[in-house]
Amino acid sequence: MPTYRMLIEYDGTTFHGWQVQPGRPTVQEALEDALEIVLRVRPSVVGSGRTDAGVHARGQVAHFVTEHPVDTYRLFRSLNGILPSQIAVLRLESAPEGFHARYSARLRRYHYYVSTTPRAIDRHVRSLVLPAPDFGAMNEAAAYLIGTHDFDAFCRVQSETTNRVCTISHATWVAEEREGDWRFEIVADRFLHGMVRAIVGTLIEVGHGKRLPDDLPRIIASRDRRQAGAAAPAHGLVLEHVSYEEPHQEVWYRR
Repeated sequence: MPTYRMLIEYDGTTFHGWQVQPGRPTVQEALEDALEIVLRVRPSVVGSGRTDAGVHARGQVAHFVTEHPVDTYRLFRSLNGILPSQIAVLRLESAPEGFHARYSARLRRYHYYVSTTPRAIDRHVRSLVLPAPDFGAMNEAAAYLIGTHDFDAFCRVQSETTNRVCTISHATWVAEEREGDWRFEIVADRFLHGMVRAIVGTLIEVGHGKRLPDDLPRIIASRDRRQAGAAAPAHGLVLEHVSYEEPHQEVWYRR
């Protein structure tokens, strides 16, 4: 049966995450609702990963399967006319043979956006951090995240995931053009439930002098969520990009 993939952007403010939840609005449900209206059948939409409530995406990838081929251009136009304004399908096309939005993914990139100055326009996508932390110390601590580790200490206790091992290839704080604005960039083969927000919260504690940078190896080794810091607010987190190996990659690249 034909498989189609979508590149999706969404503002997660009013959604209870990606995955369908009874009685709560989710991104997956909104996409399936829209597809059902156009296709007269309800396909299951599979995303590259499940973002939490309030988390945003610029580069979420998803796929769905239909019994019969569809006109991708007309479907693309129709979906963007039906979907809530908080969701935009940026691209829709036939997927290469064997493509799976989740299992074919190789790397995922998240950015966490903060500001040390109050913001009005982008307050829904940037977390305010006061007082201004020591980003140098935070980058010193972030360096300990690189590599393959059991990140149990940064995973929500109620998570159903039993394999907590992830490989992080990039983790750094970057100063943005506007003074006071920073972002934390992190790239890994996979992420656990609540992992990025727990890492950011812990690094901010380092930046505020509540922890030392070299506390990170001890926290990781503990495999105890209580040893890490409180999770940073959801609204600062954005799924920026999902990487796929050829032949699945093609032009599906977003920085």
